[in-house]
Amino acid sequence: MSDIQPKKKRPAMEVRGVTFAYGKNEVLRDISLKITEGKITTVIGANGCGKSTLFSLMTKNLYPKSGQIFLRSRNINNLDLKEFAQKAAIVHQYNTVCGDITVEQLVSFGRTPHKKMMSASTEEDERCIEWAMEVTDITKYRHREVSRLSGGQKQRVWIAVALAQNTKILLLDEPTTYLDVRYQLDILRLIRRLNKEFGITIIMVLHDINQSLYYSDEIIAMKDGKTIAQGRPEEVITTELVKTVYGVDLNIRQIDGKPFVIPV
Repeated sequence: MSDIQPKKKRPAMEVRGVTFAYGKNEVLRDISLKITEGKITTVIGANGCGKSTLFSLMTKNLYPKSGQIFLRSRNINNLDLKEFAQKAAIVHQYNTVCGDITVEQLVSFGRTPHKKMMSASTEEDERCIEWAMEVTDITKYRHREVSRLSGGQKQRVWIAVALAQNTKILLLDEPTTYLDVRYQLDILRLIRRLNKEFGITIIMVLHDINQSLYYSDEIIAMKDGKTIAQGRPEEVITTELVKTVYGVDLNIRQIDGKPFVIPV
């Protein structure tokens, strides 16, 4: 038998001992975690637990008081925003756009990290733009003004902008916020397709616990600025953990092999 051990897969992202404070208000305390390559990982927790702050740190919108964050083994502090955008794409919770920009024009902005200033679009740019619109099912809206779309359609456009960056890591902050249930499910199914069919590593923050459990491969549970559990939903989600995280008594049921939370 060979003594050669299989090479351990490096994490897509890693947070090492990160602490962060707004002034004197410490909101994250010595957080360490690893994001598994090729999986859907969702951060959950009650309002004020620090999950949005963690997301902002992982996307270079904030900088830690102490500790380090790595993207594919590179400290993100050593990456400028353009380099970061070539490796990871972000869809923020709040997005705005000027009134007359079309869908295709907005999606084309996703190619900015790969272009030199004032350079013309290449065949690769056009290919990535077309693919992003096709995958998100917005090609039919390409000439329509983004401001005229519904909330769910707009969210698909913003995801298409991120996909046009042609990265293998996608970070999403509350991607279903303000959408009705139909569009919430459409977006979550799209996210799962991006992961399963195209191998994109997904890191997201979700507010709805059942959506988090059903559509995620791994869960990171947070409370009071700390991570208190990480792993597969069916392995880590218990009534005790839910009580600790959200402060309410809820029962756990299994649906399609995934835990589902219901009121007691």
